[in-house]
Amino acid sequence: MKLNWGTAIVIAFICFISFIMYFVINMSTDNKYNHDLVVEDYYKQELEFQTDIDKEKNAKDLTTNVTWKKTNDGIVISFPENLKIENIKGKVFLYRPSNKQLDFETPISLSDHNLLIPDKRLLDGRWNIKVDWTYNNKDYLFKKEINY
Repeated sequence: MKLNWGTAIVIAFICFISFIMYFVINMSTDNKYNHDLVVEDYYKQELEFQTDIDKEKNAKDLTTNVTWKKTNDGIVISFPENLKIENIKGKVFLYRPSNKQLDFETPISLSDHNLLIPDKRLLDGRWNIKVDWTYNNKDYLFKKEINY
């Protein structure tokens, strides 16, 4: 059987499409390629984006903002010293980009101006810290990407 150039092009297209379809099906059905959104309620959080911008602006207007440091016991988040700790309410959310099972949220409960996140809850690697807090009915937000 003799092949002309038209038949060869059709065979080449069929082989190429088969090759691409194999990889698309392989990637979408294989469990080792987990295609999750960054967070479960992604669209809801996008609608609240302007609120987050306003909260971050409020935090930058403070004389001293929230700070963090790594210690042997874990991460210590420090709130401004000039604020009364009994009026500080909120939560700290730690997000692990590589594994959503490691994400956790902790309420803010202070005995002094520092909040300790224990070392046993944290693995080495990249974390995103989000401190969403309220003081005297004014909302503040602190976000930071860290390597622990």
